[in-house]
Amino acid sequence: MSCFSCCNSETESFLYQKSNNEFHFKSHGRKTFASIVATMSLKTGSSRKRNIDAEILKLGNAKNPVKVFTFEELSAATDNFNPEKAVGEGGFGMVYKGFLRSIDQVVAVKQLDRKGLQGSREFIAEVVMLSLVEHPNLVKLIGYCAEGDQRILVYEFMANGTLENHLLDLPPNKEPLDWNTRLRIAEGAARGLEYLHDVANPTMIYRDFKASNILLDDDFNPKLSDFGLVKLGPTGGKDHVSTRVMGTYGYCAPEYALTGQLTTKSDVYSFGVVFLELITGRRVIDTARPTAEQNLIDWAQPLFKDKRKFTMMADPLLEEKFPVKSLFQALAVAAMCLQEEADTRPLIADVVSALEHLTMDKDDEKESTEVSKSNSLHVQTVKGASSYGGR
Repeated sequence: MSCFSCCNSETESFLYQKSNNEFHFKSHGRKTFASIVATMSLKTGSSRKRNIDAEILKLGNAKNPVKVFTFEELSAATDNFNPEKAVGEGGFGMVYKGFLRSIDQVVAVKQLDRKGLQGSREFIAEVVMLSLVEHPNLVKLIGYCAEGDQRILVYEFMANGTLENHLLDLPPNKEPLDWNTRLRIAEGAARGLEYLHDVANPTMIYRDFKASNILLDDDFNPKLSDFGLVKLGPTGGKDHVSTRVMGTYGYCAPEYALTGQLTTKSDVYSFGVVFLELITGRRVIDTARPTAEQNLIDWAQPLFKDKRKFTMMADPLLEEKFPVKSLFQALAVAAMCLQEEADTRPLIADVVSALEHLTMDKDDEKESTEVSKSNSLHVQTVKGASSYGGR
């Protein structure tokens, strides 16, 4: 979805100091992120650029100083936003590959589809949030442009595009991801969430974890992108944030979809959905499949209860080239993340530990799956998987 619900939590605000066309911060008072977004998104004309320069980066302690680019620079970098340079399209707008001479770097340039207020709010949220974080598994924001009614974001370029493009609905001539690469992508993406939940200050709930928001570099290392829906975590002793339900259908945790109560465990559920997509090669919602298989979670829940059917869940494109033990353990992790009750899901840090163990194990694992042997395997990690029969 392309809407942004403003954060309600109060947090310390910061004024920037500008030097060499970069922003840095110093502490100054307190202000809600909601008020920043409301102020900035409603400005018009030439005052908008001036106000963004003065106020956009007021939340938290910046770890990633961002640059301000002119529209002329970005137009030149993308050959006047040439459609042939387009590498993707999302709810925000088109993404172009470009080269910025001023920093001697290939970049991804995302241009806002200028149709309404919500996109402008997402733009502000993305600049603010990505200025507060720095981690190998989070996409790096290099800068932005806010001239007139232009809203453009500039990122590091990720050569292999989105996870979705390498996993779901592959054309016949495209090589599928192998099992080890899938595990490595899952571990890296989980580490990105772990940083947002446990390290970032303030704590952040990603809220839109899905395959199309995971970008892959030259070596298929994953990075989370699209921070327009990020929500600040609960404060004042509260255990959740109440907010409008945002995100993408199929990936939202059931308690969040029903009540609007958001926690870090909501992200864990969404991670479980994507991890199950990685294991099975199936979309979470696929209306082209038979009715009983159109919802991935509903299809998987009965299978989680029967270890004899675990190998049936593996992506056929893997051609059985994976260790059966590793498959069983991966399915156990996914099942735990997909528990219907939020309190019974693991913390993302525990998920990272489990996946780290899996990716280390695979380096020493020599056997590949043999379906004829799979029914005789008993993996301790998935003992009790029949209790994971959530929604």
